[in-house]
Amino acid sequence: MAEKTSIILFSGAMDKLMAGSIISSGAVANGMDVDIFVTFWALLQLKKNGRPAPTLSPDAGNMAGQIMQVMAEKKIPSWLDTLKKLQEIGTVNVYACAMFADLMGIKKNDLDPIVKDIIGVSQFVDMARESKMTLFL
Repeated sequence: MAEKTSIILFSGAMDKLMAGSIISSGAVANGMDVDIFVTFWALLQLKKNGRPAPTLSPDAGNMAGQIMQVMAEKKIPSWLDTLKKLQEIGTVNVYACAMFADLMGIKKNDLDPIVKDIIGVSQFVDMARESKMTLFL
């Protein structure tokens, strides 16, 4: 069994979602499996239709526009595209939070196919128990 990293994505801000995908890249590159639990505003970014417009966190300050422009110029893949590529080379499981999905009336069919399942937080915590790292973004 490979070592594992568990990541909780809470924020829908692109820089935090990107951080989750970049950390996942590093974990896969080091032979680790990755479990990602997506909840609250991050879960809205996994909807097939009606995703909120991408933004950066307030930490970006007045550099947000410049960062978005440079990322576009350098053709940086989206966080979601990065995770999809990682699934081709390693084990990256993406789970949607059952509580927030229920609260927002989101069904599995409403989500990008990258989502393996909709699970409760206690199930994810049990899965994360064996992780070498657990990160909250």
